[in-house]
Formats: sequence, C-alpha cells, structure tokens
Amino acid sequence: MTGTSASTPKPPKGGASVGIPPRPVHFALPDDAPRYVYDDNATMTLFLAVLSGFFPPGERFFVESVRHYRDQVTDPVLKAQVAGFIGQEAIHAREHERLNDLLQTQGINTRVPELAVATALRLLEKLPPSQQLACTTFMEHFTALLGEQLLTDERFRSRAEPRMLQMWLWHAMEELEHKSVAYDVYELIGNRRRERILAFPLVATVMIPAIAFSWGYLIIKERAWRRPGDLARGAGILFGRRGFVTRILRKMPLFARRDFHPAKHDTRALEAEWQQKLFGNDGSMQHMLKARH
Repeated sequence: MTGTSASTPKPPKGGASVGIPPRPVHFALPDDAPRYVYDDNATMTLFLAVLSGFFPPGERFFVESVRHYRDQVTDPVLKAQVAGFIGQEAIHAREHERLNDLLQTQGINTRVPELAVATALRLLEKLPPSQQLACTTFMEHFTALLGEQLLTDERFRSRAEPRMLQMWLWHAMEELEHKSVAYDVYELIGNRRRERILAFPLVATVMIPAIAFSWGYLIIKERAWRRPGDLARGAGILFGRRGFVTRILRKMPLFARRDFHPAKHDTRALEAEWQQKLFGNDGSMQHMLKARH
C-alpha cells in the first residue's frame, strides 16, 4: 500500500495521489446516544472512552516522530505518503477531541486518559528521535491490527451504537491506509532491529499503566465495579479466549521478526471494501465529504 517507486511519470504531491487522502470529515456526533454505546455495557464503553482519550496525544506523538525526519525524505512517493499520514492523523486527533468533549459533557471524564497518556508519551519524548520513531512504528503496528480487527469482526461491530460506530470505522480504515508510512521512514534512517525490539518494552512500560489507571479510574467513578456482571462481560469481550484485544495481542510479536514490514500483511482488499462502504457513491459517510465542499 505504501511502497516507494523508483520513478513516476508525474511525481506525486499529496496523500490522495498515493491512496492516503486526508478526508475532511466532520462528524455530527449524536448527543442523544445512550450512555453506554457498546452493548449497554459500562466496562466496554469506558474502555472505548480510554482509547478515544489516547488518540489526540498519541496521534501528535506519531506525527512529530515522523516529521522530525521529513527533510530526509527525497523520494516523491514517500514524501506524498508522509503528507497523507500527517493529514490523516491530524484529522483523527481533531475528531477524537470532539468525541472526548461530548463524553465529557455526559460525565465520562476523558481528560484523565488524555492526561495519563500525554504524561506517558512525554517519557518517550526524552528518548533519541530514532527510538521515538521506532516506538511509533510499534504503536502503528498495534493500531493497524486494531483497525483490521474492527473491520473484519462483524459480531463485535453489531453490538455498537451505529452512529458512534461510523467514526471508529473511518478511523480504522485510514489506519490501514497509512500503516506502512512511519515504518518506511524508519527504514530510510536505518531500521536498527535492536532499537525496534526495544520499542516493545518501552511502549509497554509507559502505556499499559497509563491505560490501566485511566480505565480503572473511569470504572470506579462510574460505579461499574458494583456490577460484577457488567465487569465480567466487558472484560470477556476484550480479553476472553476469543476476545477483541486478545486476538490483536497474539499478532503483536510479528513486529520482532527480522523480515517484518507492515505491507507484508496485505489488507488492500479490506481497505477497498470499506472505502466503498463508507465513501463510495452510496457510502454511509459520503455525505460528510460533500457537506465540506
């Protein structure tokens, strides 16, 4: 999806020219959505709130780690891919900030995960720029797997509030579109395997406590801990034997392989399917683009 080309008749200039268009969507977020937008389950809904809180500071970290090396990118295809990556991630951050503001008005304090994750990322920002980029490639591996899991798991999707789900589907699809960009920039600057493997414990050490603390805080504040059935069902959806996150975690070690590259796991057919479903002539989100023209 994001491989480079030795020569092109007309050098690409923007992300749209290489299949990574920053789509100018602006979600009309439903303020009448049920409080628990996933299967009327507080535990699962609060996990999604933590994820949404992660994205604004997370996307900014990703962008800055790639932008640091932007001047070293001379290939016109990769330059266009980087532009598309930065544009898509900026819009993701903006729309999740709007979602977080909505959740905040509903009494779900997304400022806690935002602050916790931002604090964790500040620790990573103390690392050398190349190690920061290696950490970004690791986290992009996770978000690509997360996106793929959402787009392929119809049963999981069927339990979500349909209007809120649209935003997550769009985000998931674009994570797949640009999943190789940060890695291609990292390969350009050297791709040291030791540094790449070190990203695994570095990210886990700072991010897992931030996410766990935020999720626990929201569960306590929501008094979900008083409903053992809710906790058990939400935890099972995520971390059961066939849980949503469980299936992602099983694939994370692929990142350590010597021959790893995100594009080796080909998701182009899945991307095309959802591009049509969301933004085709009869796509469920096509009207959002038209409204911005």
